[in-house]
Amino acid sequence: MALPVETFFLRPDAQGTLQQQIQQMIAQGILAGRYQRGEKLPSTRKLAAHLGVSRITVTIAYTELLANDYLTSRGRSGYFVSDNAPAPPAFAPKDHAEDAIDWTRAIGQRFSSNAQPPKPQNWASYRYPFIYGQADPTLFDHTNWRLCALQALGQRDFTSMTTDYYDQDDPQLVEFIARHILPRRGISARPEQILITMGAQNALWLTAQVLLTQRRRAVLEDPCYPALSGILSQSRCHISPVAVDHDGLPPEAIPPDTDVIFTTPSHQCPTNATMPMARRRSLLARAQELGALIVEDDYEFEMSFLKPPSPALKSLDDEGRVIYVGSFSKSLFPGLRLGYLVGSEPFIRETRALRTSVLRHAPGHIQRTAAYFLSLGHYDALVRRMGIALHERRRVVEQALETHGLTVSGRGAYGGSSFWMRAPETVDTADLAENLRAQDVLIEPGHAFFAGADRATNYYRLAYSSIPSPRIAEGVGLIADEIAKLT
Repeated sequence: MALPVETFFLRPDAQGTLQQQIQQMIAQGILAGRYQRGEKLPSTRKLAAHLGVSRITVTIAYTELLANDYLTSRGRSGYFVSDNAPAPPAFAPKDHAEDAIDWTRAIGQRFSSNAQPPKPQNWASYRYPFIYGQADPTLFDHTNWRLCALQALGQRDFTSMTTDYYDQDDPQLVEFIARHILPRRGISARPEQILITMGAQNALWLTAQVLLTQRRRAVLEDPCYPALSGILSQSRCHISPVAVDHDGLPPEAIPPDTDVIFTTPSHQCPTNATMPMARRRSLLARAQELGALIVEDDYEFEMSFLKPPSPALKSLDDEGRVIYVGSFSKSLFPGLRLGYLVGSEPFIRETRALRTSVLRHAPGHIQRTAAYFLSLGHYDALVRRMGIALHERRRVVEQALETHGLTVSGRGAYGGSSFWMRAPETVDTADLAENLRAQDVLIEPGHAFFAGADRATNYYRLAYSSIPSPRIAEGVGLIADEIAKLT
């Protein structure tokens, strides 16, 4: 197949004859990498018609490029980019023009300062990837996910895949969440109280935008999910970080003028602490006393392989005070970007309207594929398989940590996929992570989880969801050796 003729155009300010301009246009495209070796060029007739020049003009330009080894001819097949195109010609490529816009003044609101620390896109190429939140291809059920995707592409589901739902969601997915997922957390909800989101982060953003203003105060855990700090900053509300202890968020430390409380009671991020039932009731009582709402991020509850998870905070709420955030990104795969919000109808009505104004709804084909994967039992089988694998990996990690004398700050009583680690106070884990990269080891520095300017720098997260068991002990040994060097 030839290169699209639409990618060829003559600049109105180009110098020289038409033949020279066509030569320069193609040569620059080859040198810039837009036209790759072996790719076929448009026929002289098509290119001439597209550029509005005579065919002989294009033919002569091609002949000159052929002579200079930019192009090669293959009989009646046409012209192709040569495998040994020469060095750049005498004309210089166009210099990069600097913007005339003063972006420091043009940008009205900044978001880049709240961006999360980047994770290596090539994490899977590392031998010891103690990296959190990535899918393990050895555990995921590719075959059944593909079959469900094909089923969702079928003629019977054509409408669900192609229809603009406007402000609605796939009814099959919503029904499964209401009848099968939420009851496992002790939650009862009608479809009108459920909204599908593009993952938990999108759910938290929608919630913050609807509930918070510049005059309202939000409480978040310290340390907490790093993206939440950025989300709350965007709402321009007052933010009060509250330090967590071994039982999670302490209700008595919540300021008296709080409007919204963000918490991860079942599996605190990142310490893995589980809030006891007595404290959950105290938290609800404190919120009632303040007239505040609670946003419960119930991530990783499926990964409770040590013992059954405790009921969600939402299950104890009989006032509509708790807004529940769930996600399939951790239990299926992060690229799915599919989550859900559960709350009272007035709240869901407003978040639905906001979502509609921004992105309408999550893609219909993805929703229907997930609905099939869940309803056919593949999801439960996947969670069981992941639980068995993570249980074994956790055992190996614990043994390695004990062998090398590394300090665990939070391990999680129910399971999960990571440990919250503490290095000696003299160790900056950002430096530790940088040094370990050179040894094919990935860890997650902990400073981004903390609030304020004076953040702790000696914590790090050690995840085991993406690293095979046989590599764990050796990887932990490398971490221990590097910590010893830094101390």
